[in-house]
Amino acid sequence: METGVISQVMGPVVDVEFPTGELPAISTALKVTNSAIDNREGNLILEVAQHLGDRACRAIAMDSTEGLVRGLKVTNTGKMIQAPVGKEVLGRIINVVGEPIDEAGPIQAKAHWDIHRQAPSFDQQSTKAEMLMTGIKVVDLLAPT
Repeated sequence: METGVISQVMGPVVDVEFPTGELPAISTALKVTNSAIDNREGNLILEVAQHLGDRACRAIAMDSTEGLVRGLKVTNTGKMIQAPVGKEVLGRIINVVGEPIDEAGPIQAKAHWDIHRQAPSFDQQSTKAEMLMTGIKVVDLLAPT
């Protein structure tokens, strides 16, 4: 795993410098581990959004960047952000990086998929009208009770 260092923090945008020739690909997940980071595990996931020359990349933070400073080490995970999929995820609440946030313990999913994937081909898509089940409950607050 290649490691780099944070060179600049601008809100949710973080610039990271790597040794020459070790620049991660676009959409690759980077991991910052530090006790100064203000989230529950001390880990922050960044996603590479742009290359800035042959040594630096610009990444987007998937959580608060509070506590990040120049010089912190960043690890290239070598893969995209992945989310758990399957029946084990039904009824669970996960964040953007696939971690459970519903305080119901870890998700024992058998598979994890990249969050950036090819769209299904037209022959795999349906043209009929059908209900989209999102799991979001809508309550009419204006209806008389």
